[in-house]
Amino acid sequence: MNRFSSAAALALFVSSGAFAAEAPASKADEDRWWKHVEVLASDAMEGRDTGSKGYATAAGYVSKELAALGVKPMLKTGFLQPMALQSRRLIESKSSVALVKDGKAVPLVQGEDVVLSSRQGDNGAVDAPLVFVGYGLSIPELGHDDYAGLDLKGKVVVLLQGGPGNIPGPVKSHFSSWEERMKVLKAAGAVGVVYLQNPKLLELPWERIVGSSRSPTVVFADPSLNGSRGMKVLVVANVSQSQKWLEGAPHTYEELVALANADQPLPKFDIPLRMKAKLAFDVKPLKSMNVVGVMPGADPVLAEEYVVLSAHLDHVGIGEPVKGDRIYNGAMDNASGVAAVLEVARRLHEQQEKPKRSVVFALVTGEEKGLLGSKYFASRPPVPITSVVADFNLDMFMPHWPFTSVVAHGKDESSLAVPLAEVAAKMDVQVLPDPEPDRNLFVRSDQYSFIREGVPALFFKFGYTPGSEEQKIFKQWLAERYHAPSDDLAQQPVDHAGAARFITFLTALTNAVADAPGRPYWNDDSFFRRFAKPAPAP
Repeated sequence: MNRFSSAAALALFVSSGAFAAEAPASKADEDRWWKHVEVLASDAMEGRDTGSKGYATAAGYVSKELAALGVKPMLKTGFLQPMALQSRRLIESKSSVALVKDGKAVPLVQGEDVVLSSRQGDNGAVDAPLVFVGYGLSIPELGHDDYAGLDLKGKVVVLLQGGPGNIPGPVKSHFSSWEERMKVLKAAGAVGVVYLQNPKLLELPWERIVGSSRSPTVVFADPSLNGSRGMKVLVVANVSQSQKWLEGAPHTYEELVALANADQPLPKFDIPLRMKAKLAFDVKPLKSMNVVGVMPGADPVLAEEYVVLSAHLDHVGIGEPVKGDRIYNGAMDNASGVAAVLEVARRLHEQQEKPKRSVVFALVTGEEKGLLGSKYFASRPPVPITSVVADFNLDMFMPHWPFTSVVAHGKDESSLAVPLAEVAAKMDVQVLPDPEPDRNLFVRSDQYSFIREGVPALFFKFGYTPGSEEQKIFKQWLAERYHAPSDDLAQQPVDHAGAARFITFLTALTNAVADAPGRPYWNDDSFFRRFAKPAPAP
């Protein structure tokens, strides 16, 4: 049950007159948004990889654009918030993995059978037995613990992608995050993880997963910030080779996938195999930066509170060639989101009445490497995190068809649902539920860094329903362009008018929250309310 009635919550917003009609988008608005995308996704930016020259060029472009729109620096370092990182690349020639049964080792081929991830592990060897742990989720609050009664000390856990259907999507997403998994696995003494994919939930073809694995992983130089690390080895198995990990076990890979897809409980069992792995990494220092600015609020009191608009500026850089193209331009992922944030800044700058609360624009680095930039911003904020009232995050908002519906991940968790519904109704936009909760999107982009610091947040996508033509378009885009060089400026199925209309929508929502008398709050029944911090005293 919510802290206030819906009527009372609505009054927090409508009493301010925050829902005044926004000017409709024009062709010029469409063109300005696309111009930003063209610049950021050009070959000259070289895919904007974290810490690269191309990323630094993109950061300079964004800083200049913000300054031209009256946005002010927040830091002693100007618009740039630098951070010390480390680049980690697996040395394949010195790394290996094998399965051992009855004393006989069967080598597995990196790139064919498995991918050895550089996200986990350090130089050294692992020799450990295997245990299948279902989904590998421990959610005591909901009475679900895949590790109950299992001895994991010194073992490698084998888990299947996904989770039970009776667990709400955002909560399942939270406990599926590596940071949460590491807490449990490290405490239980596990030494490694083998990740079996469910074909039903695949987003990338195997070839693209392999290509991505050959780019360096990036972690913080400060170990205290690396909460998602802690295993000696992490293996991702090729779907077509997954049965190798279950040879001689009580259940086959196909049986386990069938149980998962039928939403039946998964068994847990020892696997009569050992895994032997040897890992070697090339580790180098790296620097990157967020771009952060503020549009000061017009109200002398409310200006001390902040609405954050975030989007990740990085993509994955130059990688394995696909059809002769090595530049992963990242047009939709996420030049589109950065461009939209810049255009919301323009709209706010040009409107006659400025927002009462201050609006922060955070274009962050390292999202593709594990939400690094947003985590750094939220844990090292330029203003007290308790003064940040909301985060609206854009990452692949996917303007591939007209903007008539929206999925706002997180809408059921906080009072932000009220202005969301009101703005959507005024623009005749339908608010749809998450059509694919097993994709764990609620924790896979930068809003999650704010949520973990207690800030209510929404994460937006153009809406679609299961089985719709829009879903088919999106699935085709994932298969053909997601994290591929073809996410570029050529022949993208982009609805420019839809993107501009979405920017109008986000501007209206930003105004609504920035001008409301009361700050947003977590719903009493939200799992994420536990992260809330007391608001500063007036």
